[in-house]
Amino acid sequence: MKRILIIEDEESIAELEKDYLELSSFEVEIENDGKEGMERAIQEDFDFIILDLMLPGLDGFEICKKIRQAKNIPILIVSAKKDDIDKIRGLGLGADDYMTKPFSPSELVARVKAHLARYERLLGSNMPPNEIIEIRGIKVDKTARRVYVNGEEKSFTTKEFDLLAFLVENPDRVFAKEELFREIWGMESMGEIATVTVHIKKLREKIEFDTSNPQYIETIWGVGYRFKV
Repeated sequence: MKRILIIEDEESIAELEKDYLELSSFEVEIENDGKEGMERAIQEDFDFIILDLMLPGLDGFEICKKIRQAKNIPILIVSAKKDDIDKIRGLGLGADDYMTKPFSPSELVARVKAHLARYERLLGSNMPPNEIIEIRGIKVDKTARRVYVNGEEKSFTTKEFDLLAFLVENPDRVFAKEELFREIWGMESMGEIATVTVHIKKLREKIEFDTSNPQYIETIWGVGYRFKV
């Protein structure tokens, strides 16, 4: 049985949605607080999220962003906000659909079924999952070439990403600058090995809380660098 989480602070609306979905053989849970709803959505195994935008504790846009960073499940936004800019923003943050209140509960059920069927087709297409490495709040998605630091996406150049991914893939191993230069730049560059130092500095500026006291990329004096777990 598919599990659905409704994050909605208007209890009458949430209960109506739940009744119609349960009649269609879904298992449904309700959370009225934004922060608690987000935590459950990320920590528990739900197949579908129905998300209001105007919530106590945390707004729906932020919840949508956090869920999408953590999981690849259908998210349907339902909101009284009718402006196109809100719809565009919600869909841009990773929502699969947007319904404006008031709406027909039957239409809600139909859309839920349609999106679940679409996701099942995608999962059945044998697409391999993204290769993701996570260490102490650093999340490196090698497939999508995206990096998140404590849930916030950071922008990296091609070589910055390659260097960080290599270090994260080989934690607690010390690499000399010459080794890193050979692994990341190879024969592509005739530049100086000092470029490794420059790129390490840039990585620290993006992932470290305090660059003067790095918690991730450690300098081993006289040897090189290592990524601490």
